[in-house]
Amino acid sequence: MKIAVEGCCHGELDKIYETIGYLEKKEGVKVELLLCCGDFQAARNEGDMMCMAIPPKYRSMQTFYKYYSGEKKAPVLTVFIGGNHEASNHMQELPYGGWVAPNIYYLGYAGVVRYKGIRIGGASGIFKSHDYRRGHHEFPPYNPNTLRSVYHIRNIEVFKLKQIEMPIDIFMSHDWPRGIYHYGSTAELLRKKKFLRQEVESNSLGSPAAEELLAHLQPSYWFSAHLHVKFAAVMRHPPKANAAPRVTKFLSLDKCLPYREFLQIVDVTERPGSSEGLEYDPEWLAILKSTNSLQSTALHPWNPPENNGLHERWDFTPSEAAMLQVVKDLGGDLAIPDNFSRTVQPYDPNKPQPHTTPSCNINPQTTELCATLGLTDLYAHVGQGGGDLSRIQGSTGGDDDGESADEPSEYPTDTSGLSSSYNPDEITIEDEWEEEEGKEEAEGGCNPPSAVKGDNLSDVPVGEVQTPGRMVLPAPKSDTSPTDLSHPMNLPPPSHSTPAVACAGAEREEHCEDDEDEASRTLKRTSDEAEAPGSKGTTPRIKRRNQVIYTTVEDDDE
Repeated sequence: MKIAVEGCCHGELDKIYETIGYLEKKEGVKVELLLCCGDFQAARNEGDMMCMAIPPKYRSMQTFYKYYSGEKKAPVLTVFIGGNHEASNHMQELPYGGWVAPNIYYLGYAGVVRYKGIRIGGASGIFKSHDYRRGHHEFPPYNPNTLRSVYHIRNIEVFKLKQIEMPIDIFMSHDWPRGIYHYGSTAELLRKKKFLRQEVESNSLGSPAAEELLAHLQPSYWFSAHLHVKFAAVMRHPPKANAAPRVTKFLSLDKCLPYREFLQIVDVTERPGSSEGLEYDPEWLAILKSTNSLQSTALHPWNPPENNGLHERWDFTPSEAAMLQVVKDLGGDLAIPDNFSRTVQPYDPNKPQPHTTPSCNINPQTTELCATLGLTDLYAHVGQGGGDLSRIQGSTGGDDDGESADEPSEYPTDTSGLSSSYNPDEITIEDEWEEEEGKEEAEGGCNPPSAVKGDNLSDVPVGEVQTPGRMVLPAPKSDTSPTDLSHPMNLPPPSHSTPAVACAGAEREEHCEDDEDEASRTLKRTSDEAEAPGSKGTTPRIKRRNQVIYTTVEDDDE
């Protein structure tokens, strides 16, 4: 089964689907699933754009609204997680996941689903220590603080994911697990992103929460984005008990822009006897049920229950009976229903309404799931002025120590942005949209095709990871390593490349080679927007790297 993995989407759905379509025609393959690793930007109308942490001058509707309105339908089943540039009011409608448009599924704050027997998990947002222990207290209209804190991952989601015991095939996070850069070509990473050197050398780059999840889940594949660079790594985990060591292949990809490595095709073996569509995962739903009373919508910090004599229960790993009860609750059918429904009026390019107020709606999908499983709709709870769920529902676990919200997290360092080194993706939000034109782009815009060596992901033995199909509970964790990623391929210039100055008909192709893999394809958007050959001036050339993506008719006043 061919699965396409995409880095930061930034609302460029049309171009991503066009690129996949081009590949399918050229190679004679069929991509069955698209995974997007955050910054999806599911903006339905102008009100949603007010809920995105993006400078006003870069706010643009992009193309998601076409899929939301029904003007278009995603040609490939798409599953995504949230990043740090999202229409947060839309995402909050679906805390446990759901359809944001026909054939486009959001995993929620954290989630696990199945597709053709493949277990796919993910965690939305990025790590920030000062919000990590708080509840999901944000609600529109957001202030400058909650506009950003709303996309910060919380310890309750990590705690839920750590209750998983059965094997995970694929996991997605927006920011990287801390330390993963030590398992790949660190020198190549620092050549591309020099400003990361201090964090890499101090081992403070990335999310400690994701690092914790990587050690616990040990998935076959882990996909990320956020840093706008392709990077691959292979991590061998220490063996657990008597099991053989497991291996995780990590891949981070760029965003959808010209000359960027933003898409890769992975071959994954589907499970015999599995269903065709997207399915709920019984283990995950059982975890949601058992941890429902632990959830919080309060500002004060919360600690997960531990085996320290202070909590009645600290282990929420679901039993087989609990998983079978979930299947019974769903009427024996794990298929995720096609119950998408619009909750706001979609954007109409013929009748723009730039002063649309951000919406605060309850989503029927969440209401239905909560009613079926006995869960709490966190968004509705906050909107109704609700407090801590643990007090209301009589939690048997979780510390509420009454500490100040400013007390440090259990993680001593805010590893995603407190370093003194310059990181355009996190330190200053304005800076994310500007960077100096790289030497490779400046010199290669109209040059003949050139080859760039890619990341080698096949240093581990090939094996089969076996998980069950529909409504069959998986066996304990496998001790086999993941299947290989395939060989990168060349992508000729697609028709949707960014319009630019004429370039004497020359076209640029770049591809990455992997000496040992056999079927991986790395795709790059191409463009003729660079300077003509030889036109090197003495004045440094600066470009806004999201100039095409984030353009508006006129700038908004802050």
